[in-house]
Amino acid sequence: MFDISFEDYTLTLYLNQYWQDERLAFSSETYELTLSGDFAAKIWVPDTFFANDKNSFLHDVTEKNKMVRLSSDGRIKYGMRFTTTLACMMDLHYYPLDSQNCTLEIESYGYTVEDVVMYWMKEAVVGVDKAELSQFTILNFETTDREEALASGTYQRLSLSFELKRNVGYFIFQTYLPCILIVMLSWVSFWINHEATSARVALGITTVLTMTTISTGVRSSLPRISYVKAIDIYLVMCFVFVFAALLEYAAVNYTYWGSTRAKMKAKKLKESKAAAEVATNEEIIELQDVRVSPIPYLRRRNKASTYSSDTHFPPSFRRTRSYYSQGFNLRDVSIIQNEEGIHPVQCNAILENT
Repeated sequence: MFDISFEDYTLTLYLNQYWQDERLAFSSETYELTLSGDFAAKIWVPDTFFANDKNSFLHDVTEKNKMVRLSSDGRIKYGMRFTTTLACMMDLHYYPLDSQNCTLEIESYGYTVEDVVMYWMKEAVVGVDKAELSQFTILNFETTDREEALASGTYQRLSLSFELKRNVGYFIFQTYLPCILIVMLSWVSFWINHEATSARVALGITTVLTMTTISTGVRSSLPRISYVKAIDIYLVMCFVFVFAALLEYAAVNYTYWGSTRAKMKAKKLKESKAAAEVATNEEIIELQDVRVSPIPYLRRRNKASTYSSDTHFPPSFRRTRSYYSQGFNLRDVSIIQNEEGIHPVQCNAILENT
């Protein structure tokens, strides 16, 4: 089992160690004795430990899982079953499309190469090719040995290296596919009427918060590393698309209402100009009506009239006075003038002159 957040992995294994102690030879015939694990406390055993170990424990159900087999010529097989958690420094630049290389380091704690020489047997590792992991696929493994120089001396170190390829099926269904659907969902707002503010804003904010939740969940299972990972770039780009869809509505809304205000302002300005032009035309018409003189028409009427007593007065005064002399009142004059086809404004001008 691999834990990415702590960069380690846990495995349960059988460790068998072989050596020969001539002091334990008891017969010239070839046969083997199987002894309990407690017998190991009465003989010499190598002080083997795991150099990259974090935590280990020996299984003891129903008894301690230890075994000692003693051959008649003094050869010993010392086996045990335990579970250990080992450190594995991972390179997560291409996570989750990455490959990792984890090792199992075996070394003698106190005996240097001058005392104990450790080496792998011909078929040292068995069962790795049949192992199935949930997150990784074991592509290859190999065993190596080297001398490790430390402050207390030079020690023999045995290494078992695993080449692992991460399975991406989990991330496709848990990260990639949901992010794709969320981005496509944010594009639905492009087909919603821009006047439906509540619908578009709610959709945009929901998609942004969902992307934030997915991103937080992905980062929670990773160690706090400073460099950028492949999944970080993918999540950031998805977040940019979702956030840009929200900003697009803000830009469209601002542009629409800005253009609407400009059109309304231009319309009001046009209407005010039209009203001003209409008012100017009405004033001109009124002035033209007031400036029309009734004198030519009255003179033509005076020539046909039988009254001669008004010859010493101007035509307009003579005509007006003749109206009053004949008993016409103000309303009669207006009616007469209308019957003759003169505009009422002209009649008012005549009366005012009178």
